[in-house]
Amino acid sequence: MYRNIRLLPKRGKEPYVSLYKLMGFYPYNIELYQQALLHKSSSIRLKNGEWINNERLEFLGDAVLSAIVSDFVFKRYESEKEGFLTTVRSRIVQRETLNKFALNMGLDKLIKTATTNKTHHTYVYGNALEALIGAIYLDEGYKVAQKFIHEKLVMSFLDIDKEVKREKNFKSRLIEWGQKSKVGIVFRELDSVRDSDGNLIFKFQVLVDDKMYGEGTGYTKKEAQQHAAKVAMKKVKASDARLH
Repeated sequence: MYRNIRLLPKRGKEPYVSLYKLMGFYPYNIELYQQALLHKSSSIRLKNGEWINNERLEFLGDAVLSAIVSDFVFKRYESEKEGFLTTVRSRIVQRETLNKFALNMGLDKLIKTATTNKTHHTYVYGNALEALIGAIYLDEGYKVAQKFIHEKLVMSFLDIDKEVKREKNFKSRLIEWGQKSKVGIVFRELDSVRDSDGNLIFKFQVLVDDKMYGEGTGYTKKEAQQHAAKVAMKKVKASDARLH
C-alpha cells in the first residue's frame, strides 16, 4: 500500500536519525513517515496515476490524536463535566496549538512542500504533525502514539492547567457581555475566498447594536467568528474603560 517514494535524503543514517531525534524512537516503515511529511503541494504522481501526499495520514492522525487527548483529559479531570472536557480537548487539538507544537519540535525542517504561503494560519506544520501521528499509529500502534503525544507534545510544550484557566472563547464572552448589557450581538458572514493552496478562507464581522465592532478571517467559520469576536472584545473593554 505504501510504496518506496524516497522523499528524504539518504545520507548516512538519515532520515532515521532526524526522525529519532524528533520522536524518540526509530521508525520501522520509513515510507509511512516520508508520506506524512509530504505536503499536497509536493504530491507525487505514481505510474498508475495515483497521487501521494500526507492528507490521508492527516485524516487518520486527527482521529488518533482526538481519542488520545480525550482519554488524557478524561482521566486528569475526574470530577469535571462533558462541556469542560470538550473545551480543554479542543484547546489542545486546535490547529493553532498543533502548529506551535510542530514548530517547537522542529518538524517544519523535515516537511517537503512547494507552497510559498507557509504563514501561521496555513497550518501546514500542524497538519503534518497530525499526519506524523497517523504514521506512528500505523507503524508502531496505539500505545506508542499515546506515549509520543503525552511526552513529546502535551507534557513538553503545553502547561495544560494554565491553558485551562486562560479564557480563549471570545465569542462566548462577547455574547455573555451582550446579554448582561442588553445589546444585540450579531455575527454576519461577509465573504469566502481560497488561498494559494486552494483552502477556503471565511470572513465574518460582528455587529453590536447594528454597529460594526470587528472583523475576522479563518479557515473555518468558527475560527473566523472567534477572530472577529476578539477584535470586538477589545473595543468593548476600551468603551467600558472610558465610561468608568
